[in-house]
Amino acid sequence: MKKIYFDNAATTKVHNAVVDAMSTVLKSNFGNASSTHGFGRSSKVLLEKSRKTIAKYLNVESGEIIFTSGGTEANNLILQSAVKDLQVKHIITSKIEHHAVLNTVAFLHKNEGIRVSYVDVDNEGKIDTTHLETLLQTETKTLVSLMHVNNEIGNILNLKAIASICKTNDALFHTDAVQSVGHYTLDLKDIPVDFLVASAHKFHGPKGVGFAFIRRNSELQPIIFGGEQERGLRAGTESLHNIVGMETALTLAYHNLKSDSEYISHLKQYFIETLKAEIPDITFNGLSDDFNHSTYAMVNVQFPFATEKASMILFQLDLKGVACSRGSACQSGSEKKSHVLTEILSPEALQKPSLRFSFSIYNTKNEVDYVVETLKQFM
Repeated sequence: MKKIYFDNAATTKVHNAVVDAMSTVLKSNFGNASSTHGFGRSSKVLLEKSRKTIAKYLNVESGEIIFTSGGTEANNLILQSAVKDLQVKHIITSKIEHHAVLNTVAFLHKNEGIRVSYVDVDNEGKIDTTHLETLLQTETKTLVSLMHVNNEIGNILNLKAIASICKTNDALFHTDAVQSVGHYTLDLKDIPVDFLVASAHKFHGPKGVGFAFIRRNSELQPIIFGGEQERGLRAGTESLHNIVGMETALTLAYHNLKSDSEYISHLKQYFIETLKAEIPDITFNGLSDDFNHSTYAMVNVQFPFATEKASMILFQLDLKGVACSRGSACQSGSEKKSHVLTEILSPEALQKPSLRFSFSIYNTKNEVDYVVETLKQFM
């Protein structure tokens, strides 16, 4: 049986070079980076080299990169500290954000009394910037949290435009860039975001490590207390092998960005064209078939199959060796429908099966052909 992995938005295969780099650190650089002896100093050198490298790719200062266990922790650090330490009393977000943001914001509303506003989105998942500007007409200290690339439908937010709106209205701007770092060039000197988060396992790095970009002089404070690691913002001994793995993965991603993105874009285009040719009346959720406004690595497909087939399609695909998803992997154990699709689709459209397919350089056109032939069996 074939084994085909079209769920790269959930996590990616770790590059062999990343595994090698991590293995070398585990074997040779086991010292604690906070120790002052030679073993610790050699680890500290690697740690700061990784920080400097990552900062270079985002065009920021190395001191503005804080290592975390991943995107969820980084989102929590920023949102919770913004309320506790920056006197933010109002958060504007959307109902199609990742649950790492939505559930944190809900917690802050319930426990801290923070006012939460949700900016309107249309039936394609596009943010209503006019409504955003209306919501920003307040004297209350406000933070806007909107993701760069939606993790279910792939829509790309114009970060520079949103950041400019926030600056004009004296609001802080935080973006979850977990689906875009390593896939797009982001110059944070040019894009005036205040906070940004990333996760290594979305660009062929290891799980359990990510980073937060926190613009200098933000006055953010830690939510995890202990030692003085990470400029005092994130206590705990740094996971050096994971951090070096993340640096290696990001370096590979940006060195090969043009060729990799072109290859994956062609694969996505071929998938869309083949689906349209072989399965009549197929549609695409959000802007996922629009290459100008969605990520090249993801497509969210709505199938014209009978409602009774909807609940079994993922299971049947898995039996055929095909891995894809209904939406965020974080919600895969839930029987609830995708909160993103629920927000943008009609009740009738929600009854049809929708699946997210996401691609990487490890996928091929032959795999696309096999997946489409498998999907045709549900017609």
